[in-house]
Amino acid sequence: MHRRLHSLAFVATQRLFQGVLSSALVVGVLGVFSIPLRAQAADYPLKPVTIVVGFSAGGSSDVLARIVAAKLAIGLGQPVVVENRAGVASIVGAAYVAKAKPDGYTLLMGASGPNVFNYALYAKLPYTPQEFAPVSLLGTFPLLLLTQAENPAKSVQELVAQSKQNPEKSNYSASSSSFQLVTELFKTKTGARFAHIPYKGSNDAITALISGDVSMTLVDAGAASVGLQGGRVKALAVTSGERLKDLPNIPTLNELGVDLKVSFWSGLLAPAGTPAPVIKRLQEEIARVMEMPDVKKRFSAMSVVPTSSTPEEFSKIIASEIAVWKQLAIDNNIKAN
Repeated sequence: MHRRLHSLAFVATQRLFQGVLSSALVVGVLGVFSIPLRAQAADYPLKPVTIVVGFSAGGSSDVLARIVAAKLAIGLGQPVVVENRAGVASIVGAAYVAKAKPDGYTLLMGASGPNVFNYALYAKLPYTPQEFAPVSLLGTFPLLLLTQAENPAKSVQELVAQSKQNPEKSNYSASSSSFQLVTELFKTKTGARFAHIPYKGSNDAITALISGDVSMTLVDAGAASVGLQGGRVKALAVTSGERLKDLPNIPTLNELGVDLKVSFWSGLLAPAGTPAPVIKRLQEEIARVMEMPDVKKRFSAMSVVPTSSTPEEFSKIIASEIAVWKQLAIDNNIKAN
C-alpha cells in the first residue's frame, strides 16, 4: 500500500512538472514570436515606403503626395516612393492598397472620391471602408466651376441656360466619383443639362475642357491653376463657403443662389490591420511635416488648407461623410454612370 501511494505521488509530481514545462515552453514560444512583432514596430521602417495615388501623375493628389513623401522620407529615414495606379474613380489604387500586406509599407493617398463618394455612388466596390486604417488628414480644399475661356457664358446662370438650350452639346468631365457626385448635385440644384464623361485625372479633365471635348468641369483649384494662369479656362464659381484669398473675384455658388457648399479632403490611409505603433509613427511624422512652413506654403499655393489629425478624428470624418453623401445620392437619385 505504501509503495502504491509513493508511485501515485511520483506520477502526479511528474505530470505536474511536465505541465509546468509545457506552459513555460508555450510562453517561451509566444515570447519568441512576439519579439519580431515588437521589433518590427519599433524599427519601422526598414525599407522604402510606397504611397499609392489612384489618379494619373500631375494631378493635385499626385502633387500633394509627392510634397509629403519627400518630407516623410527625411523623418522616417527611408525613401518614400509615390506610385500612380490610375483608374476610373480611383478604384484601382484604393483596391490595391486595401488588399496589400498591413505592414506600413504600402499606403494610400486617400481622398474624398475613393474613400467617401464611391460608397455613395457604386452599389458594389472591390474594397470596403473597413479595409482601411486611417492615419491622418493632409488638407482640405474646395472646387472651381470651369468652362472654356472662349465660352460666351459669363456666369453660372448663363452656362446653365446654355445647357438647357443645347443639352445634346452640353457635357462635363469628372476624374472621380467625388467630382461626379458634386456636379450631379449641381445639376439637380440648377436644372442644368450636362452629360457625364469620365476621365482618369484632373489634368485630363481640364485638357478635355480646353480642347472643347466637354462644356464644363468642377475641379480643385490646384489642378485648375495652370489653365487659369494661361487664360485657357475661366472660373465662374467656387464651392467653398467663402471666396478664396488667392482668387477673390470668383463668387461662391451660395452667393449666386445655388444651395451648394462643399470642400474635399486628402489624407493618408493604411491597410486595416497595420500595427498601431506603425500607424502612430506615421501620424506623428505627418503632424510634423504639416507644420513645416514650406509645406504650408506649397499647399496654400494650390488653395489647399494644410492640416493633420489623429487616426480617430480621421475615422469619424470619413464615417460621417459617407453617411451624409450616401443619403444625398439616394435623395437625388444620383448613381455612377
